[in-house]
Amino acid sequence: MPLKTYGVLIGRAVDTRREGAADTPHYQIHLADDQGTHYRASVNVQSQEKPSDLLYLVSEDFRHPVTARLEGLTGGWNTLPSGPGGPNLDFVRGNLLDPARMRLLPPEVSGPDNDLADLLDHYVRRAVDDASARLYVFGERWGPETNVRDKVFGFLPGNGVHDIHMNQGNSARFAKDDGVWQDGGLLIHFPGQSRWVAVFLAFQSQTWHTDDVTGHALVPGGTLPAPGGGAVRIVAALVNPRGRSPEAETVTLINVSPDPVDLVGWRLVDRLGHACTIPPGTLAAGACLALPVTDGAQLGNHGGEITLLDADGLKVHGVSYTAEQAAQEGWSVVF
Repeated sequence: MPLKTYGVLIGRAVDTRREGAADTPHYQIHLADDQGTHYRASVNVQSQEKPSDLLYLVSEDFRHPVTARLEGLTGGWNTLPSGPGGPNLDFVRGNLLDPARMRLLPPEVSGPDNDLADLLDHYVRRAVDDASARLYVFGERWGPETNVRDKVFGFLPGNGVHDIHMNQGNSARFAKDDGVWQDGGLLIHFPGQSRWVAVFLAFQSQTWHTDDVTGHALVPGGTLPAPGGGAVRIVAALVNPRGRSPEAETVTLINVSPDPVDLVGWRLVDRLGHACTIPPGTLAAGACLALPVTDGAQLGNHGGEITLLDADGLKVHGVSYTAEQAAQEGWSVVF
C-alpha cells in the first residue's frame, strides 16, 4: 500500500544536525511554520540495502510547473491527495528530472564537499541564514506525538516528515511503501533571488519503470536503465499555437540513434494522464517527426508535462514546461 499520509511541509529552516555514518544515518532539519509549530525533516543519506550510497540530483535553478501549483498552500503541513495535475511529486510521471543525470554520494566521509551530508548542508544552511527562504519538504508525516519531545532538537510535541526520497519501484523488502504521485523531495525557495533549488534522492535498489496504479517495479529484482538515454526523445512542442481553441498543438520527436525505430503502439501522455496515440510508422535514424496532439490530450498554456511511452507502456522520455515558456503564442518550446 502507498504511504499513509503523503504531503508537503512548508516552513523556514531553523537548524540542522548531521548523524554521521553509523546505523541508518539521516540529515536532520529543524523547521518552523509561521504559526510557531516545530517540525523535523529526517532525510536519508544511506540505504539499508546494498549498494548503500544514494543517488542524488540537485537543480540549482529549478523550473517546473509544480512550483506554480504550490502557490496558495499554507505554511505547515499540507496533505496532498494522490493523482496528476497537482503539486505532488512523481519522479517517473512528473518529469521532474532526468534519472540518467543522477550521481552517487557516500553518506559521510572526512573532508569538505565530498558526501551527501555536505551537499545538503550547502543548500539548507543558506536557507537557515535567509529569513525569507522557505523549505518545501515532500514525504510522509509523523506525529504530533503528544508529550514526547523530538529526539534530535528537543521541541514539544515531536512532529515531522520522513521518506524524503523516491517512494516507488522499491525492492520486495520495501514494496509496501510503493505508490504513484507520492515521491519525496526537498525544494527550497529563495524569494529574494526569484530562485528555486531542488534536491531529489533515490536508492540504487529502486526501479525507474513502475506500474501506473501500484507503483511497483515492473521488472522486480533489478534496476532498469533510467529514462533519458533512449533512442527517441522529445525535442520541442508547440504548446500555444496561434488561433482559437481547439488549437493545433504538436510535439516533435527525434531519433538520435543510428537505427530506425518502429513507433507502432507508442503514445504521448499529457500532465493529467490523457494519452495520444502516435500514428504507426518508422522513425528513421536522425529524423524528426512533428506529431499532432489528439485523442483528448492537451498541452495547457499554464505549464505541463509531456511523456513518451513505448508499445509496452514504458517511459522512453519526458519533459516539462512552465507557463512562462508557453506564454508566447505561436512559438515552440524547445527542450
